[in-house]
Parts: sequence; structure tokens; C-alpha cells
Amino acid sequence: MPKAADLKRGAIVEIDEQLYKVRNIDVRSPSSRGANTLYKVTFMNILKKQKLEQTYGGTDFIKDADTMRLMLQFLFKDDQFYTFMDGEDYNQYTMSVQDIDKDAGYLPDGQEGVLGMLYEGNLIGIELPASVNLKIIKTDPAIKGASASARTKPAELETGLVVQVPEYLAEDEVIRVLTATGKFAARV
Repeated sequence: MPKAADLKRGAIVEIDEQLYKVRNIDVRSPSSRGANTLYKVTFMNILKKQKLEQTYGGTDFIKDADTMRLMLQFLFKDDQFYTFMDGEDYNQYTMSVQDIDKDAGYLPDGQEGVLGMLYEGNLIGIELPASVNLKIIKTDPAIKGASASARTKPAELETGLVVQVPEYLAEDEVIRVLTATGKFAARV
């Protein structure tokens, strides 16, 4: 059973004998001494598509759902579904565009290292790797002599995600983006 402090977006948990996917985690650290950090978690019921919000202390335990976990590779997206493949037996699994939600911007074609959660043979959730490499397709021109700690500019990436990047980066460069925060981490 994971603690609330160990939860990640996309994880599948069981609450009142129903499966929920973690949609968002808001961490609140009180300023007074001895106060516990609180985790406000937004869940989505997998079957009913209903939202549930709960607040936990960092040491509160949450029941992990009884799901099978597989390392998957993202293959492609069409109008209705995202398709993933198990690299060992080449089985393919799909998730609807609505279920992928905010994770779509971190899934370029061929992305490996995606943890898929299966329940009764169906893909019900994914957890992204800690970071992904994405190509910049649109940004302002690079400024020569700009330092790494200088100002930033918006850059549109190959998946449609927009992140703030240092001014010295140009189009067609590949960058590493942290999936937990959506922030630029490094040039690759």
C-alpha cells in the first residue's frame, strides 16, 4: 500500500472497492512547526467517470488497485484512441483520447518506458517516465550569447505541448522535459 506522499499522477488506486485514477496532486506545506504536509488528490472514477477529491497526510496509506503492470511503448494516436504495445509479446492495448487527458503532451510516437496498468485485460491507466525527450518545432529565433540562467521563451514541441525554454535554444533541437512538472530540464 503506497503512502499519500508516494502517489504519482496516473496511478490507479482502490477507494470503497472502486478503481480511481489519480488526476492531480496538490501538495500543501503548512508554515507552522510540527504541522504535516497535506496532499489534496483529485481522482477520476475509471468506470463512472466521476471526480473525487480527498485530502491526505503524507503518511496516510492508500490501497493500491489490484492491477497488472507492464512496460509499454506508445505506438500512435488516431481520432479516438492511443495505441500502446507490450515489447515482450507484442500485444497491443488502447486507451481513449479522453482517458489520456493531460499526459498526451508527453507521448511522442515511439515513446518507450510507459508503465501501463491492466485490469481484466484492459488498459485502464498509464504512468509516464520521469522525463521525455521532445523536439522543438516552433519558437522564437535563438539569441546568441544568451546564458543558461537568462530569460526564457515559449517553445511548441512536437506533441503540441508548450514549455518555457532558455533563449539560446532554436527550432529542431531536442530537449528533455520533466513529466511531473512540465518544465524544461536539459538540452539533449
